[in-house]
Amino acid sequence: MVDENEDFASMFEASLQAKRFDEGQTIQGTIVAITSEVAFIDVGGKGEATIDIEELKGEDGALEAAVGDRIEAMVVSTAGGFKLSRRLARGAATLRQLAEAFETGLSVEGRVERVVKGGYEVRVAGQRAFCPISQIDIARDTSPSEHEGRVYTFRILELKDGGKNLVVSRRVLQEEAQREDAEALRQSIVAGAVLRGRVVSVREYGAFVDLGAGVQGLLHVSEMAWTRTSSPSEIVKPGEEITVKVLRVEDDGKKIALGLKQLQTDPWAAAAEAFPVGRTVSGRVTRLADFGAFVELQPGVEALAHVSTFPPSAAGWKAGVNTGMTARFEILSVDPAAKRIGVALVAEGAPQAASPGALTVAPGARITGKVERHEKFGVFVFLAPGRTGLIPMKETGLAREADLARTFPIGSDVEVEVLEVDPAGKRIRLSRQAVIQAIERAEVREYGERQADKPSQAFGSLAEKLAGALKAKK
Repeated sequence: MVDENEDFASMFEASLQAKRFDEGQTIQGTIVAITSEVAFIDVGGKGEATIDIEELKGEDGALEAAVGDRIEAMVVSTAGGFKLSRRLARGAATLRQLAEAFETGLSVEGRVERVVKGGYEVRVAGQRAFCPISQIDIARDTSPSEHEGRVYTFRILELKDGGKNLVVSRRVLQEEAQREDAEALRQSIVAGAVLRGRVVSVREYGAFVDLGAGVQGLLHVSEMAWTRTSSPSEIVKPGEEITVKVLRVEDDGKKIALGLKQLQTDPWAAAAEAFPVGRTVSGRVTRLADFGAFVELQPGVEALAHVSTFPPSAAGWKAGVNTGMTARFEILSVDPAAKRIGVALVAEGAPQAASPGALTVAPGARITGKVERHEKFGVFVFLAPGRTGLIPMKETGLAREADLARTFPIGSDVEVEVLEVDPAGKRIRLSRQAVIQAIERAEVREYGERQADKPSQAFGSLAEKLAGALKAKK
């Protein structure tokens, strides 16, 4: 016959080899042996856990369990073997067990009875406990009455007067579970991952998105859409479920940058094909800067009309450009990789063929441009976007001491002849004097042709008449 004490000792020693469980964890097992004090529960592994025999008895003191029965209980101790309790799991613990749960930090079950001032009245093991309203749930947007009648798991924060004065918290257990889940979740949050999340809050610079277990990432306003967005609230709303892409993870996972537009087709992918150089398209001016105007060609594709592409005027280039206006623009350059398109405003009423880039600048050509600015050495003339030429002082047709500003007002039209163009087309030398001389030669020729058709006169020669006409003209 095996001595009961020796049998108990051997089983207790074997229980030390059982697989690891955590205090407060609710587990299931099968009763494999029953002694006068405890029952041994097979919970897997090489050993067994123990539970006080009193916890297996009914109100009449009769044993309500037998070898082979499967029970559910909570781990209350792992020091020197596993000790289980069904009362803590069922919320029927004694005051002594509540004290042990408070000291060890074990959780207990409780039923939320009703809403009271500042919190809730909770019934734990037949005792009345108080749960502050801030400790009932992680979520703050729930209705207080929503928790009434619910059975939750709590942790005892305060225990006074022999267990008659209890303060409990459900939130601390939620936060612990959330931290564990967050640690596991962070393993899957890597750059490039596509995740579902819930918009928690919307700020002027973006939105915070809960990816689960309290892990939040920032969806910056610049990453919400390919189009320029003035307010994040136009794109997302608090509480909305959205799919986002992880762009960056920094500071050991504490800073997570998210993107929404990356899951949409990038309009710049087809920009080179849609906007070839030389094409004239309709665009809307979205904003003005000191260096030019930004023009939306299509949603998500914005071009720049540089200040140098606008004809000069006394009132300044902005005088004829307004935010929100729609006009025709010629495509001057396209760089899809850098997401840059250069455009020039086409003058209102100009025919399609007369777009800014259609101008041919070659030696001998006569072109009409606009006076851009004056320098001591000459006058700069705007010919076309990116094409500015210089009329040297000696080619203006004026004396060196003449007032350039008076003869050539900024923004005024001036007809010039192209004298020279460097191979790169950047330096263009112009002449106003050559145009004046050409006009004079044409007038002389026209006059001579008219006189040749008239009968000869008795006085003077044709040369004298021509000389007199030119002198009078001057």
